Amino acid sequence: QRGGTPSAFDRILGSRMGVEAVMALLEGTPDTPACVVSLSGNQAVRLPLMECVQVTKDVTKAMNDRKFDEAMKLRGRSFMNNWEVYKLLAHVRPPVTKAPGSTHTVAVMNVGAPAAGMNAAVRSTVRIGLIQGNRVLVVHDGFEGLAKGQIEEAGWSYVGGWTGQGGSKLGTKRTLPKKSFEQISANITKFNIQGLVIIGGFEAYTGGLELMEGRKQFDELCIPFVVIPATVSNNVPGSDFSVGADTALNTICTTCDRIKQSAAGTKRRVFIIETMGGYCGYLATMAGLAAGADAAYIFEEPFTIRDLQANVEHLVQKMKTTVKRGLVLRNEKCNENYTTDFIFNLYSEEGKGIFDSRKNVLGHMQQGGSPTPFDRNFATKMGAKAMNWMSGKIKESYRNGRIFANTPDSGCVLGMRKRALVFQPVTELKDQTDFEHRIPKEQWWLKLRPILKILAKYEIDLDTSEHAHLEHISRKRSGETS
Repeated sequence: QRGGTPSAFDRILGSRMGVEAVMALLEGTPDTPACVVSLSGNQAVRLPLMECVQVTKDVTKAMNDRKFDEAMKLRGRSFMNNWEVYKLLAHVRPPVTKAPGSTHTVAVMNVGAPAAGMNAAVRSTVRIGLIQGNRVLVVHDGFEGLAKGQIEEAGWSYVGGWTGQGGSKLGTKRTLPKKSFEQISANITKFNIQGLVIIGGFEAYTGGLELMEGRKQFDELCIPFVVIPATVSNNVPGSDFSVGADTALNTICTTCDRIKQSAAGTKRRVFIIETMGGYCGYLATMAGLAAGADAAYIFEEPFTIRDLQANVEHLVQKMKTTVKRGLVLRNEKCNENYTTDFIFNLYSEEGKGIFDSRKNVLGHMQQGGSPTPFDRNFATKMGAKAMNWMSGKIKESYRNGRIFANTPDSGCVLGMRKRALVFQPVTELKDQTDFEHRIPKEQWWLKLRPILKILAKYEIDLDTSEHAHLEHISRKRSGETS
């Protein structure tokens, strides 16, 4: 368990924590207490070393005294939430008899491109729904299937063994609901659907916005819905992470490792690799950080021919050192004119006699594969949290024998924001979205880009505007959610 190649998450975490540790040292004074740098949700935090040691000792003591509940509490909220979800899904069987009047009907669907972890989210949603005594329906082929009535009831065993399976077993389409509101409304009535869980990428989010618009014309669309972000591109507004992005990142890293091995054997070779992600440069940036790339070209950070020339010059200098290889990543839509072929031709011409170049387009292999443990757990927790929210919202919206939900908070995106999982109304996220390029206007990971350049030996300034502050453990535990 201690051996093996580190995952993309571990590599990025190591890089982020290393920077944070150096910042803590540089900011420290003789009076600053020793601290431990760690991650809470998606935010770096500094905790006093002595408090951490004390809590670790308290856990051991509680375990030895067989005070297991106390040991669980000492481990923190996140651990307890994970344990509760595990107990629900692993040991409980659905209730045999349902209390009259308590049964609600919830439909689950996949929308957009396939992403690893979608099936784990469906499994978790279906089973938590059944445990709560609801009737759960699955919709095949996204909004198109909802319009055509490709809907069936799911039992406990329907989703058996889905956690570790990649892709989308329900089938998924990019079709949006706007053109089929009449058929969708008819099927919502026909199947008595009272809530909708939409698992998918940017199309799931825009589909949610269209459903909100459609409520003005069709009363049937006034049912609660929640969007669980699941896309390799990680471009859904309202969430730092999407289900499936970690798996895609690991696929890219594994490929980059193999390509670097090839380059190391050949010597004096530079590889140009194109990643997916549409206009969102998350995959190219994070894979560049994890795989040790010399440069990563993305849409969010415009670049010119002078930047390309500077990178070529940097690689020329690198070839004079002991490391005679190069790795350059390019996001698929980072620039209309500076295509992968253009960059390859430029590097080939400018590097003549010093290094030769090769190009690789990774393509749809990034959407496949079994989900990583991170994506399986993240999808499972998101599914469980979404279903718990849905049950509460349906009860809230139940009036005069029917569901009627037309408030903005009855249509939400469930997303990881810094250190908490939060439900955000889709209408509120509208202003934070660049619809033309299908990306959020603000991206948290852009602050990590300078680390990539520093590690590739470029002399640049690091943005230190957002860094962790020393906190106390008790405060952290009371504020943390997962």
